[in-house]
Amino acid sequence: MGSPMIDDIELLAVQHIRQETDQDFVRQRIAGLEGTLHQKLGRRSHRVVLSGYLPPGTASDTLQKLQEKATSGEDVTFAADITVALQVDKMVIESFVAEQRVGPAGQIGYQLVLAESPPLPPPAELSSFGGLGDFGLGDLGFDPSALGDTLAGIADQAGAVMSAVDTALDAVQQVSALAGLADLANIGNPIKPISDKVGELGNIAPAVGELGNLVKGLTE
Repeated sequence: MGSPMIDDIELLAVQHIRQETDQDFVRQRIAGLEGTLHQKLGRRSHRVVLSGYLPPGTASDTLQKLQEKATSGEDVTFAADITVALQVDKMVIESFVAEQRVGPAGQIGYQLVLAESPPLPPPAELSSFGGLGDFGLGDLGFDPSALGDTLAGIADQAGAVMSAVDTALDAVQQVSALAGLADLANIGNPIKPISDKVGELGNIAPAVGELGNLVKGLTE
């Protein structure tokens, strides 16, 4: 392939190249197992370390370009024989070191560390209830679509409760009207105990109404 390339910069006087691949394993001890289980969490980024010299004729221009790329932190393309089988599209310059040595040609030595920078995966698609179907719940015998039917059934039951409460409230109003025809408290009003108990039922009506609104909101 020839000299390594960083974008359009050709590194002519490379003295040493090292490529590193690090598998991210977590060691797990299993009772009764001779040895240690290694659980793979995913490969870490490929890394490439280069060192060499910048030729005297173009040293200043090449040094400036490398320094600008290292400072920007943007992705670069890298091509070299040592990475031919890695299928690395983009890399970043993790570190760059330049060293000017005293001598007749004023040579500039350098060391570059590049690391693979893979693209981000596509964003997760959102669906009803936060995408429950994407987590494999169907494999556990649970159908996320059935949750909507369950909530609809709850809403129907809540509607029936609200209807019963409305009927009870109508009875409250009728009894209250009857009790208000005269002040019968002093002659042992037989309606007053019933009026008091039905009045307690009227006090719970707002709470039941809030419950019905909450369930309705879940199904919308």
